[in-house]
Amino acid sequence: MAAGGGLSGEEAAGWRAISGGVELRVRAQPKSRRPGVQGWVAAVDGPRLKLAVAEAPEDGRANKAICTLLAGLLHVAPSAIAVVRGAASREKTLRIGGDPELLGDRLENLP
Repeated sequence: MAAGGGLSGEEAAGWRAISGGVELRVRAQPKSRRPGVQGWVAAVDGPRLKLAVAEAPEDGRANKAICTLLAGLLHVAPSAIAVVRGAASREKTLRIGGDPELLGDRLENLP
């Protein structure tokens, strides 16, 4: 996993624990021929989890697909995931509700 300069702990991992869950930085790739987790990628503000989905970025379809994909990977309900920043951007911040320690472990062990 790439670590950003000057970041420490969870922030260097692309996620951080918050009250009631975690915030995860992602890089979306809509209209992908190969949907799924593409791994951690470097970004200006630190690493992001790259997620590819087949849906187009129209009417929130790609955002919904990203939340559904992540829900399956982290074993949480899709309704527990929300886009809190970057709804119209490829670089997004998602809030995932649940136990921060358990979610952190699952994020660290993603394929």
